[in-house]
Amino acid sequence: MMTDAPAAGMSVSRLSRISDHLNERFIEPGKIAGALPIVYRKGQLAYCEPLGNMDLERGKVMAEDTIFRIYSMSKPITSVALMMLYEHGAFQLNDPVSRFIPEWNDIQVYAAGVAPNFMTTPVERPMFIRDLFTHMSGLTYGFMSRSNVDHAYRKMGVGGVEPGTTLADTMYTLAKIPLEFSPGTRWNYSVSTDVLGYLVEVISRQRFDEYLQQNIFEPLGMVDTGFTVADADVGRFAANYERNPDKTLRLLDDPEDSIYIRPRTFFSGGGGLVSTAADYLRFTRMMLNGGELDDVRILGPKTIEMMTKNYLPNDDDLTRWALGTFSETTYEGYGFGLGFSINLGPERTATVGSAGEYAWGGAASTIFWVDPAEELIVIFMTQFMPSATFNFRGQLKSLVYGAIVD
Repeated sequence: MMTDAPAAGMSVSRLSRISDHLNERFIEPGKIAGALPIVYRKGQLAYCEPLGNMDLERGKVMAEDTIFRIYSMSKPITSVALMMLYEHGAFQLNDPVSRFIPEWNDIQVYAAGVAPNFMTTPVERPMFIRDLFTHMSGLTYGFMSRSNVDHAYRKMGVGGVEPGTTLADTMYTLAKIPLEFSPGTRWNYSVSTDVLGYLVEVISRQRFDEYLQQNIFEPLGMVDTGFTVADADVGRFAANYERNPDKTLRLLDDPEDSIYIRPRTFFSGGGGLVSTAADYLRFTRMMLNGGELDDVRILGPKTIEMMTKNYLPNDDDLTRWALGTFSETTYEGYGFGLGFSINLGPERTATVGSAGEYAWGGAASTIFWVDPAEELIVIFMTQFMPSATFNFRGQLKSLVYGAIVD
């Protein structure tokens, strides 16, 4: 991809610090195999530099068209998909979820016990659809390993871990497991966005993967985004790594023997997509441009504005509401909108950036943020788990904002 940093109001020499930093601090020491950072500002691609390798075992270098597991960076796409149906008048944010999932009509809150012998209490109020967008639903993730509720998720196979499982199967299973807390009273990273994907299916009467392809990927020209990697594209699919005890890299998911190259039945809106940096840039450009890209409108500007506000009570940050378990953002100075973390301002985050920036990341250390005030998009692709190991977002912020000169 051709870049033009001066037209974007950015310093070429200062942007080159990104490559220097990632190479010296992470790639050459063997902490990650490679990376693909992108900086886009004022309608111009300012920086795009493939670094290191996409597959160490086969000696494949990182390329601009490398395909990555984006995991939870699927969540903003799913949120947009459901908000497209909101614009058709299909639901309201304060509609009870049980309107569309009747099995959840009598869902309870955990009090004591171990699955399946739970003691429960009634919810203080129904779970609303907005609670799913904001992760204030009371749901959780099985991998949290924090409570008897997330233990039940693992025991009962929540999240499509069993072959042949569908989104509908997961909704029926969740109906049998109590919530961690009454909806609206806490924040907890969870399978909420998978539920949003199921609501897309119920409301649109179309399978979730087909809805995304027809209504988002094809219109935006996101040609490499989906739930599987086609046989012809496996050669562009990156390997995924984790650390050995001695901190050397270990292959975690071989691209030529991955679940992503096999057919699937569970389409996780919370973490199931693969994509390229170029495709995700098209998605984020649509968001930055008020819901439109290349004369294709996905959402209205007022809907984008509504999605990127802080929905935590009293304009609080996540430190006040989060249970303290894993998420793809730090808590101090960040609120949460309809599918994104929301920057509440540098005086609250103690990092460079702008109030109103919205962002998220994925389990393999992929990240993005959109800063409307600076007309800025940053996308960082790599394949290393877990994502909390290195503070890529904080370091990239220092480097990127330091390169803005106009």
